[in-house]
Parts: sequence; structure tokens; C-alpha cells
Amino acid sequence: MTVKIKPAKGSPYARILGVGGYRPQRVVPNEEILKHIDSSDEWIRSRSGIATRHWAGPDETVTEMTLSAAGKAIADAGLTADQIEAVVISTVSHFKQTPSVATEIAHRLGAGKAAAFDISAACAGFGYGLTIAKGLVVEGSARYVLVVGVERLSDLTDLTDRSTAFLFGDGAGAVVVGPSDEPHIGPTVWGSEGDKMDAISQTVPWDDYRDGTVEKFPAIRQEGQTVFRWAVFEMAKVAQQALEAAGITAEDLDVFIPHQANMRIIDSMVKTLRLPEHVAVARDVESTGNTSAASIPLAMERMLATGQAKSGDTALVIGFGAGLVYAAAVVTLP
Repeated sequence: MTVKIKPAKGSPYARILGVGGYRPQRVVPNEEILKHIDSSDEWIRSRSGIATRHWAGPDETVTEMTLSAAGKAIADAGLTADQIEAVVISTVSHFKQTPSVATEIAHRLGAGKAAAFDISAACAGFGYGLTIAKGLVVEGSARYVLVVGVERLSDLTDLTDRSTAFLFGDGAGAVVVGPSDEPHIGPTVWGSEGDKMDAISQTVPWDDYRDGTVEKFPAIRQEGQTVFRWAVFEMAKVAQQALEAAGITAEDLDVFIPHQANMRIIDSMVKTLRLPEHVAVARDVESTGNTSAASIPLAMERMLATGQAKSGDTALVIGFGAGLVYAAAVVTLP
């Protein structure tokens, strides 16, 4: 006998209701990085556009940074923590395998019995989390969803690696996704290219370090030129697909918030997409470095706070990184 299952009752659409961020107190200029590698401030700036980054102190853990960013996002949405029904956290730098950091966050925020889980999608993690949150709201499994991208990449940085020592920063960015009567989060264009998994990876598995096979603590490494070419040429195509999926053109955009990996990549994407001059472009990488899953919401928060963008603006967001994975969508800013 076939049983008829009652359909879920969600919202017709979803939107970002609030945003929050946390940047560690310690600001690390290029001069400090140069103590460990043979390079120059001019070379770092010309190759990446990075002048400074934030590195977390002992008390600025993944958990504590997340709590700060999440609290701001919930307040910005005009909600209280007990209204959050799901917590989705994207990170590759929370060293405790289980339980998920999301469960601790839900508990400490006061989110009651909210569903809580972590995802690992590197620099595309925010886009993946946003897509999951949208689905939960529309499907009816959660009315309000907290999405956080958080990283302490300074823990996974090899300061002697000339190609990556200057790239990474720490921080947390959060948004709250909730119901909407109109579409404010477009279709996500996402995917992976596992044949390129070696382009960005951890140097050695944790068990090799545990077993003494290697003595050097694992770090993030990447093939710079491979990643640069892939990001510039392939991710511009994905960004264009996201625009088309949302039924708009570059002329309709107000804001472009790409993953803050490299200023040259950002500028190349702007050129390839032929973005009009009126489109505000996030360039948070200059002072924050590459914060992986946290970079898009951190840049979003800063643009809104500084007036580069305003509530109601139409923005294209795209994240891409280790995997190789990517996710792009058009959203309305909170």
C-alpha cells in the first residue's frame, strides 16, 4: 500500500536577513611575514594585493570567533537566538573532529534544540551553506537558519612556504537566512572538479603526523599558477551562469562579492564579466587576506558597514577553492 505523505510547509522563498563578522585583534603586516621568507612587500602586494591580515590569538578560537559573528548576525536580523532552528558552519580549521562545532554554537547561543552540523567545502563553504539554508527554509525544515564561515588558517600556514605564507588570515562571517515572499536568493550554480584536487591540499594527512611518518605539522599548500588560471577563466564562466540562472545581466548588479583569494583574480573576473563601473566590488583581501569560508560574509559585512553597499542591493557572490569546489548565486543584501 502506498501511503500519501503530507507535504512540508515552508516559505515560497528565502532571503538573507542579517550579517555579522569577527576579525581577530592582531593585525599582521607583510613585514612580519618577510621574517620567514625571502620576498618583499612589493612582491606580495603585486602578486596578491594583500597588505595585512588578521591572525587569531589563543583565546580567539574557532568557537569564540563564531559566537561573536553569529551574535551580530542574529541581532542584525532582528531576531533572538531561540528563534534559530538550524546552525550550519563551514570550516576546514576546527581541529576537533567530533562533535561538530555547530552543536556547541547552538547550545552556547541559546538556540535550544536547533539542528546543527558542520560542512567542509573550503573557500566555497559559505555558498554551500547558503544553499543548504535556503533549501531548509523553503522546504519547511527550519524557519531561521544561521550560516557561518569561520577559519583559523594561521594554524595551517607554513611560514617558510614562500608561495603561501602571506596568503591566509583568520576570522568569522555569519548570516541569518529566513522566509521571504519574493525571491532574494537566486539558484546556486555549484560543483566540483576532483581531478584538480591536488591543486590545493593539506600537505600530509593527520595520521601521518600522528604516527611520526612526518615531523612537520600539516599545512595548506597550493599550486599557485594552476589555481590562478582555473579561477580566472573557469570561475568567470560560473559567475556568468549564476547571473543567467537568476534571470539578470551584469548591468542589473549593484555589488560583486567574490571569494577574497587574490586581488589579481578579482580584477581579472571583473574584466572578464565586463562589470559596469557602477558595480561596487569587494576588495577586502587587501586588509584581511584569504579567510576561506569566512571571506564572503566578512566582505559583505564590511561593504554594508562602510556604505560601499546598501540594504536591498543586488549582489553576485561566488566562492571557489580546495576540491576544487565552487558555488555562485545572486542575492539581495540584508
